[in-house]
Amino acid sequence: MSSESEAQKRLAAQAALDYVQDGAVIGVGSGSTVNLFIEALIPCRDRVRGAVSSSNASTQRLIAGGIAVLDLNDVGDIGVYVDGADEATRERHLIKGGGAALTREKIVAAAAARFVCIADASKLVKRLGTFPLPIEVIPMARSLVARRLLSYGGRAVWREAVVTDNGNHILDVHGLTIDDPPALERELNQLAGVVTVGLFAHRPADVLILGSSGGIQVV
Repeated sequence: MSSESEAQKRLAAQAALDYVQDGAVIGVGSGSTVNLFIEALIPCRDRVRGAVSSSNASTQRLIAGGIAVLDLNDVGDIGVYVDGADEATRERHLIKGGGAALTREKIVAAAAARFVCIADASKLVKRLGTFPLPIEVIPMARSLVARRLLSYGGRAVWREAVVTDNGNHILDVHGLTIDDPPALERELNQLAGVVTVGLFAHRPADVLILGSSGGIQVV
């Protein structure tokens, strides 16, 4: 990560603290920008009752910072979920899953009243799809799903060195034309063997905070 990119991500991460309500349980995503959010949250950790984490890596960072990590089953719905994105549009549709935590991220996002997405300005695009679309699949269905994706114009590449926190595999799908993110998300989720797809369009971000060289942009 370049120093300029990190500075922009840090701006977005710091701005997300404004959406954290005192005494609340918050949802925390994963990735480099979220790591900076956790870093910013630690000095004011007494503001929150705890966090629901979307990945083992974030869980470790939260616990190390003195923030209680709670099970979503024990807390029910949460007020705000803070997470990053690999690509985002002005409609606040996202591609997520570069860190392979997309399924748990999607679950926590669904449980949140407000989803605040934080990123540097380079993540803002006119149309999703330049970043390969991650799809979490049941291991035995990996080749089956990859073949089915050909009909969508996608070339699926198995991320061989990665096993998700759920014990599954990741296919990164290149070459997709994503003109209608909600429709494509719905269709791909119906493929046998797909756990979830890294399109966040049916449940988009409510707020997109972008750090840029000129400061903060809020969409």
